[in-house]
Amino acid sequence: MAHGQQSLPLIEVVAGIIWRDNLFLAAKRVPPSPLAGFWEFPGGKCHANETFEEALKRELDEELGIQACELSAWLTHDYAYTKEGYRVRLHFFHVTKHTGEALPREGQILRWVTPSDALKLPFLPADKPIISAIAALKNLP
Repeated sequence: MAHGQQSLPLIEVVAGIIWRDNLFLAAKRVPPSPLAGFWEFPGGKCHANETFEEALKRELDEELGIQACELSAWLTHDYAYTKEGYRVRLHFFHVTKHTGEALPREGQILRWVTPSDALKLPFLPADKPIISAIAALKNLP
């Protein structure tokens, strides 16, 4: 990360890679959301005094109405949105078991995709390296 970017406010974010039959769930942001039109992993900002795992479980329930039953921390990735004036530290989790059917509670568009299909979608800049890392996995979760 460039020197000047370190001074930008840092937002801790959790994201779930939710698996079903070798597909994972992608969500497309819609207006008036910031960065509308980009695809992303479901998740969101952590609250104070909340573990990353607790934050992800809460976000998946709020956004999709699902309950994560089996999740494991995978990667952490920092990204600076310099034009927007902040940086994010994304904590990615593989979610290999959940209950409930994913519903777009925030108006987002949902799609189950293969890792190779995801490479063709316009994911958020912060998520692009993660898409490549998923596509490079030898064994999917």
